[in-house]
Amino acid sequence: MNSTIASGFRLAGAFFLASALVVAAASGAGAEDFHQARPGRVFQFPRDHGAHPEFKTEWWYYTGHLKSGERETFGYQLTFFRVALKKPDSQARSAWRADTVYFAHLAVTEPHRGVFAFREKAQRGALGLAGAKEDRLEVWIDDWHLGSRSDEHLLKAQKDGIGLELALTPLKPPVLHGEGGYSRKAAAAEVASHYYSITRLATRGKLILGDRTLEVTGTSWFDREFSTSQLAPDQQGWDWFSLQLSDGTDLMLYLMRLKDGSLDPASAGTLVDREGRAKHLALADFRITATGTWKSPHSGARYPSGWQVSLPDAGYNLLVTPTLADQELRTGGSSSLIYWEGQVTIQGVDCAQQPVTGQGYVELTGYAGSLGGRF
Repeated sequence: MNSTIASGFRLAGAFFLASALVVAAASGAGAEDFHQARPGRVFQFPRDHGAHPEFKTEWWYYTGHLKSGERETFGYQLTFFRVALKKPDSQARSAWRADTVYFAHLAVTEPHRGVFAFREKAQRGALGLAGAKEDRLEVWIDDWHLGSRSDEHLLKAQKDGIGLELALTPLKPPVLHGEGGYSRKAAAAEVASHYYSITRLATRGKLILGDRTLEVTGTSWFDREFSTSQLAPDQQGWDWFSLQLSDGTDLMLYLMRLKDGSLDPASAGTLVDREGRAKHLALADFRITATGTWKSPHSGARYPSGWQVSLPDAGYNLLVTPTLADQELRTGGSSSLIYWEGQVTIQGVDCAQQPVTGQGYVELTGYAGSLGGRF
């Protein structure tokens, strides 16, 4: 591993996810035991920030960009996952019974030092070791915790020299992606999720890096999905973008890639204006072109690295650049999963051809082996 990258970096959480899916299959817990995402769901907030055990899988996904008083900048990710191993049983009497597994990822990017560090947690949903409330935002694994106070989101996680304690205040209302929060990922109606985001949250708190505790401020993004479906068997993986622009506009885009190298027509996105009004984007409404590639010295996988993103009708033309080339995540074990996820910066022009800058996160999967049929 490159000496500038934090040692011991392994995304064990994704291994737990793969293992959980294997266990769920072996236990007979299939899609028929859970609800499928369907059009017409009526979302209720803050209730829908809570858990949805009637669906097989869900996650609470936070990314953000922080600045300390010393003028250093950082990126962070904190994600909690819930994966059902079997159909929920309200009649179960044993506190030892676990029908759900929870795991979480914590990552911090230090672009000025060329360092990316990652930690993880995993627990079964029994004996109070991990869980999630259904009526409000409260998710925990041991001492890692997501919670709320009024409209604030409270994040806390720390392990082996990195950690954070942050309070996030929404600057825009929740945005429903796709058809009123029904986000199709393939032609088949069941390959879909319920998906919404809060695309901009003011952020303040503490970042722990070794023996340093820094007071930080910044801006975050919150993604929520819950579903029962997996990727379609002919799908290779996806490219996902969350971009926050200096003019107050936010942009979410995803490209679902097929094994033959083409894009699934279900690829889509959402443009959110500075007042929080959302516009659905079909694949024809945007173009994403890689400007370069990066070959991992660890896995040998070759990823796009840098992108030109254009929205012809909206007038945006953006250059998206990783803050670090090597932000590849690698898991271990027989269910090895390898993908790239990292912080990016943005430069370009807006609809009036005025300069615009920004920041965001990009996730790239399926470049080191297909994910089709696995998620």
